[in-house]
Amino acid sequence: MTDIPDDRRERIAADPFCEKLGVELAELGPGTATTELTVTDDLLNFHGTPHGGAIYSLADAAFAAASNSEGDAALAMETNISYYETVEVGGTLTADAERIHRRGRTASYRVAVTDERGDEIATFRGRVYLPGE
Repeated sequence: MTDIPDDRRERIAADPFCEKLGVELAELGPGTATTELTVTDDLLNFHGTPHGGAIYSLADAAFAAASNSEGDAALAMETNISYYETVEVGGTLTADAERIHRRGRTASYRVAVTDERGDEIATFRGRVYLPGE
């Protein structure tokens, strides 16, 4: 992807919470981002499946990166997620965020979380406020 200054890309990629969880920024473009997370034992819940919070955090990281990719700070107003499937330990999840609407001082994003086969395991939606607009 292009059009994103290196310093912005580096700032987004260096998120300390993402680093703690193992979420990596794979791609960043204007209004888009892709993050990845390998499911490890320490991300499981008491059922032995990936904790919903880990999947949410992966999607939220893609949302944050995409919504802040073009400059001024974007502030989350609301988010929600729907879970469809679970995955096994060792699998890598990918979250692809894209802006689907922008008007005035708000923008909306959709994030598809997929497994290694490309099956969608969750859908995240979020809206941001753009104070600098």
